[in-house]
Amino acid sequence: MNWRRYFWPVVGLAAVIFSLLLLWHELRGISLDDVWGGISAIPTRGWILAALSSVVAYASLAGYDHIALLHIGRRVSWLFVTLCSFTTYALSHNIGGSVFSGAVIRYRAYGTRGLTGQDVGILVAICWITFVLSTLLASGLVLVFEPQVLDRFSGIAHHGLSQGAGVVMLLLVAAYIFGSWLHLRPLKIASFQLHYPALPIVARQLLIGPIELLAAAAIIFFALPEAHNPGYFVVLGVFLVSFSIAQISHAPGGLGVFEVVFLAGLSDMDPVGVLAALLVFRLFYLIIPLILGLGVVLFFERSQFSRSES
Repeated sequence: MNWRRYFWPVVGLAAVIFSLLLLWHELRGISLDDVWGGISAIPTRGWILAALSSVVAYASLAGYDHIALLHIGRRVSWLFVTLCSFTTYALSHNIGGSVFSGAVIRYRAYGTRGLTGQDVGILVAICWITFVLSTLLASGLVLVFEPQVLDRFSGIAHHGLSQGAGVVMLLLVAAYIFGSWLHLRPLKIASFQLHYPALPIVARQLLIGPIELLAAAAIIFFALPEAHNPGYFVVLGVFLVSFSIAQISHAPGGLGVFEVVFLAGLSDMDPVGVLAALLVFRLFYLIIPLILGLGVVLFFERSQFSRSES
């Protein structure tokens, strides 16, 4: 038995259990009626804008795969790439370990379009780099212009340290752009080679990637109550911290982890309203895409089975 196969699932499960215990302790005075009241208090305009934001987020995620395929130089139909990307992220966001689970789904799908294992490996790597690059860019800008965001988690003012961290993140992004301009040598791991993206590819990464994060945070922002709302930029900062920690935890769907961190970041707001907004986020960003993604998988596998039979 290879213990490494079970290590991260165990870590993710432990993170879920621990976070749910913390969440129960944080919300033990809130009833289901309170939560339902918070959801009912969200205006129709908030629901519509949150839904539209989720569409923009997943459209941007589809751009990840389009960028990677452009880098590889492989042509796949626009509709297939969009459906594959949507399904990949809809399932991997809920399963957890999005890089690895997403690689399996992409390999199954793109293999039917002639992509090799190495092609899919490069595609997954470029998509992961796009996400990391986007997170660094968005987080760096937030920390530079809203350094008090981290104070919400620590309770201690250290604006200089926050801004310094933001500058370092932006310098990393600048170094990535500079590396593309220099045409650095490809990264080689055995027979696997990952070439540095050209500047036009990098430009697309820096445009489309952050849009996904901005739209995902907007789902929560539009569902939050107006009372004591700190504004979109702060909500974006809290979202980036919460989403990053949820990703690192390997908890399936970031269950519990995302909520605990987000509630801590917006502790000055009514927890009922925040929890209601987080439930809206899970509905539009996780649950509905998961249902649709499973439908796409079933349709795809049925079509593949019918093709093999004929």
